[in-house]
This record gives sequence, structure tokens and C-alpha cells, in this order.
Amino acid sequence: MQKNKITAGISAACGYPEPPEIFIKALCELGVKRIELFVNCEFETRAEYIKEIKTILDANGAECVSLHPFTCAMDTYAMFSNYERRTQEYLDYHRRYFEAMNILGAKYFVFHGSKVNYGDELIFERFARLDAIAKDFGVKVLQENVNQRVTGELETLKRMKTHFGENAGFVLDTKQAVRMGWDPIDGVKALGSSIRHVHISDHGARGDCLPLGKGEMDVDAFVKALAQNGFEGAIMLELYRRGFGEPSELIDSLKTIERAIERL
Repeated sequence: MQKNKITAGISAACGYPEPPEIFIKALCELGVKRIELFVNCEFETRAEYIKEIKTILDANGAECVSLHPFTCAMDTYAMFSNYERRTQEYLDYHRRYFEAMNILGAKYFVFHGSKVNYGDELIFERFARLDAIAKDFGVKVLQENVNQRVTGELETLKRMKTHFGENAGFVLDTKQAVRMGWDPIDGVKALGSSIRHVHISDHGARGDCLPLGKGEMDVDAFVKALAQNGFEGAIMLELYRRGFGEPSELIDSLKTIERAIERL
């Protein structure tokens, strides 16, 4: 594994509810070179707005790696609906996100999934339909492990990996794994190179979405496990706004990730 195959960045979700254009500009001014855009409303999918974000990134030599949608709360009702017209309409809506990703140059789309267990066949079929649309735009849908979602279960993700083979793609979120009761490193070992993207935060007695170094997570061991299991992507710091003070405090966590990568 070459060190430069693993990179580090910060998700704009950390700044919510501050508008992304303001928070991303602040991150760029602090020297952050890789971000994930968290889209919070339909306005933020419009080409004019996305071009504004792209201008900020370009001016600072930064890039957008991934995009997280605001519609994920509707996945259960719309994506996995038994009403085909609604399902197709929801799938088609995602073209707005994929068009935005093309403007930004982002590669990965973060997908949450269903709260209701409709069975592997339906869950995998709907994911495949969304990923097929994404492929037309040259981007990839990644299944995130999310608490209280069927695909938050590691066993479901393992079956998904087997089902899709080389086309499987995952976002591994450390806090969501902890909330579901499994060790993130176990997820790394189980999903291997199918993990294309990571959301990282610390966890321990004080909570499960902490700045790195404020909990009990062995960041070096986690990053080493990623490298040993074929990961080649970005490790994105993702915190809630209440978890830190000034944006500059995020840089300490970012440097922790970067040092762990350097030590590989």
C-alpha cells in the first residue's frame, strides 16, 4: 500500500447548520484540501450554487471527494416504496445530486438506506437501480453503515458485499458502527477493499462522536487496518457541531489522521 492512496479530509457536515459555502471557505482557509459536501436542501443542488462551491475549492487548491444528500431521511418511504411510480420518481431525483457531483468532480455518493427490513432481495435491487443511474454520470453510490438502518448491521453489509462482488462499495462510519454494537476494525476486516470512503470520529465514555484524541479509539491501529485490507480512499472527519468550538479545532483531528497515514 502506497501512503498516498489513503488521504484525509473533513466533512462539511461538521459545520451544520452553518451554510456549506461559509463553512467550506473557512476549512479551505485553514488549509483543508479534501472535503465532503453535505447538501441540506434543494437550493444547494442547483448548478449556480454548486459552481459557487467549486469556485471556492478551486481558489484554494482543494477538492470535493464526496456528496451527502439531504433526502436520506426519505429513503425508507420513497426508495423502498411498493408504489413503483414513487420509487422511480425518487430515483430520478438523484440525478440532481449526480449532476452536482460532476460539476464538483466528486466521485462518491453517500447512501443511508432503509429503516425497515424488506429483505435482501428488495434492498439490494433498489441499491442497484440507484447505482446504475449514478454510473451514467461516472460516479459511484456507496452504502453507509447507519444506526437504525438495515444496512447498519455488519452481517447485512457482508451479504451485500458478496452479492455485488467487485461492484460493492461502502462508506464505513466509525460512530455508526459503535452505535450498532460492532467494532469498526471488524468492519474493515469484513468489507476490505469494498470500503471506498470513511467517516471517522472518536468514541469512549464521553460519547461516540468526539474529536480524535478525546475518546479511546486507536487511530493508528484503525488506519493500519484500512491499509492492510486494501483501502484506497479518503478518511473524512465527521463530527456534530456541538462537538467542537472553532473550526480550527478540527485541524488537530485532521493532523491525527495525517500522522497515522504517515506512520504506515
